[in-house]
Amino acid sequence: MAAASTQGPRAPKLAQLLERDPYLAPFEQDFQRRYALFYNRLKSIEENEGGLDKFSKSYKTFGVNQFVDGGVYCKEWAPGAEAVFLTGDFNGWNPFSHPYKKMEYGKWELFIPPGQDGYSPVPHGSKLKVVIRAQNGELLYRISPWARYVVRDQDKVNYDWVHWNPPQSYIRKHRSPERLKSLRIYESHVGIASPEGKIASYKNFTYNVLPRIKDLGYNCVQLMAIMEHAYYASFGYQVTSFFAASSRYGTPDDLKEMIDVAHSMGITVLLDVVHSHASKNSEDGLNKFDGTDSCFFHSGPKGTHQLWDSRLFDYSNWEVLRFLLSNLRMWIEDYGFDGFRFDGVTSMLYHHHGIGTGFSGDYNEYFGLHVDEDALCYLMLANHMVNFLHPECITIAEDVSGMPALCRPVAEGGGGFDYRLAMAIPDKWIQIIKELKDEDWNMGNIVYTLTNRRYEEKCIAYAESHDQALVGDKTLAFRLMDAEMYTNMSVLSPLTPVIDRGIQLHKMIRLITHALGGDSYLNFMGNEFGHPEWLDFPRKGNNESYHYARRQFNLTDDHLLRYRFLNAFDRDMNKSEERFGWLASPPAFVSEKHESNKVIAFERAGLVFIFNFHPYQSYADYRVGVEIPGKYKILLDSDASEYGGHQRLDHNTEYFSEEYPHNYRHNSLMVYIPSRVAIVLQNMDNAK
Repeated sequence: MAAASTQGPRAPKLAQLLERDPYLAPFEQDFQRRYALFYNRLKSIEENEGGLDKFSKSYKTFGVNQFVDGGVYCKEWAPGAEAVFLTGDFNGWNPFSHPYKKMEYGKWELFIPPGQDGYSPVPHGSKLKVVIRAQNGELLYRISPWARYVVRDQDKVNYDWVHWNPPQSYIRKHRSPERLKSLRIYESHVGIASPEGKIASYKNFTYNVLPRIKDLGYNCVQLMAIMEHAYYASFGYQVTSFFAASSRYGTPDDLKEMIDVAHSMGITVLLDVVHSHASKNSEDGLNKFDGTDSCFFHSGPKGTHQLWDSRLFDYSNWEVLRFLLSNLRMWIEDYGFDGFRFDGVTSMLYHHHGIGTGFSGDYNEYFGLHVDEDALCYLMLANHMVNFLHPECITIAEDVSGMPALCRPVAEGGGGFDYRLAMAIPDKWIQIIKELKDEDWNMGNIVYTLTNRRYEEKCIAYAESHDQALVGDKTLAFRLMDAEMYTNMSVLSPLTPVIDRGIQLHKMIRLITHALGGDSYLNFMGNEFGHPEWLDFPRKGNNESYHYARRQFNLTDDHLLRYRFLNAFDRDMNKSEERFGWLASPPAFVSEKHESNKVIAFERAGLVFIFNFHPYQSYADYRVGVEIPGKYKILLDSDASEYGGHQRLDHNTEYFSEEYPHNYRHNSLMVYIPSRVAIVLQNMDNAK
């Protein structure tokens, strides 16, 4: 499909976008062209496929699907194949007894009638393969791209396709929670969600981890590594079977139960979806499915990602759009997911995939021939489909480039995402901790990084995610406390300066990121309590060890260890946000960022946040500007004993505002703010 010209349907609400950001006006034609491409593809789907609803339900006809009468209907897209057959346990692995019939546009179909007793000719749990006769005559044994369940025997290298059609599937008991105004996301990986050195299960997550997430005050869990991936150490980012939930953690029904239980707790569940690339595996992946190097992907160098050594989708291809849109639909409707975090969006948006390219914020970087408008059009279609069919669902873009309007509605010419990840924030914290002495921390630079986001494009703030936990990098806790975490985290040992500094700054960094950095917040599992060490999956380089591929939740349950202090602070921080809703409130008004005092003060959601980052200087009678007059009391205090603090503040103290303008606020109050302490003040005259 060629890109559409600027002539054609116009984005109906583009004027609103340009009014909001007049600097985008020179690129009006780019927005119009992108919208026209989206509109024309959507119209083609309507005209040729009976509508987007039917088109995105193709997972119910492609692959192997059972009819009500017991018969089995099989369908594949293999444009490079000379012939296609189905083989497996059901026919004694005869490669030619069940040939597919060739259809138009590279599609093939096969109908296997039911047995005399009405039973399916392909039993539940039996193994299958699609046999492709390639153009050179070679027979290729492949897993269907639409396979719903694949497993690997311990003595095998490759995965086997297993027909999943149980007599009684899991029946959902609970509705999805209502769409959240703001997200407190617990980024999770099912396989490492246990202190034991093994691959943990969906059942373990359901009964042992979900209650922790609920107790910590998170209202959303984002699940990584669910789409089946042959290589465990890829962290789920080298997907081999897009429609299959990873069997290493359990069955599809186990995952459905896990999501259902999360819904019963009021927890929204998002899938980390990988549509930016695919594994190069051909035996048990999409690569060379029909014997050619194209099919789902671009052929030649354009179809391979240089750094990831993986295949790149051809987003202009009709059947690729069918495959990917149906994939999203299946995860929502079959499993009950409430939305997606799209991985690798920067790689999708640009022909250079972000390799060797920095983004300065110059608008010319986001428009022109280097933008892959076919990929952008797919993302617009995906967001339009999700929003049209399931308006309660949420989509998040992992984009480091900062493309303007990515998180504005498609009708404005935007990408249609609800949120983007604020990826500059964790990089800033790492840079500060690695390169600067505490006395040299720049308050203005911290505030700038936390508040530098596009107006009315929502961001998800985070101090660290799974990226920082991986081997080769360090979590904030490990950067701050390093080797002393092995010896000095017990309350029976003296509180050393290193551990004291680490605990206090860990709390302050997370609170200021939570309160100032965006419209939602994310934390990677275990980091809330300062999980020690790093994350490393079993591989040859570590003798296939699971020692670092686990989360030691037991550390927070041990009352003799200081990890429980960080855990308690994280919980109360989330519970405070749940009560006051600062993430869904307008951006904060920052009244102070004092370089020599190392103090930052701001107001958001009617609360006053005060941070003293100074390593040793405390301030008595420190004047802080407030807009709303009244009596204030401490809501949250990082120096409280239950958070491993030094108890320097009296929580019975009442702070009364004065009609004394300060830092562009009409009123002010005086506080005692100790060193390395953050406090949140609540106006008791407007108490919730």
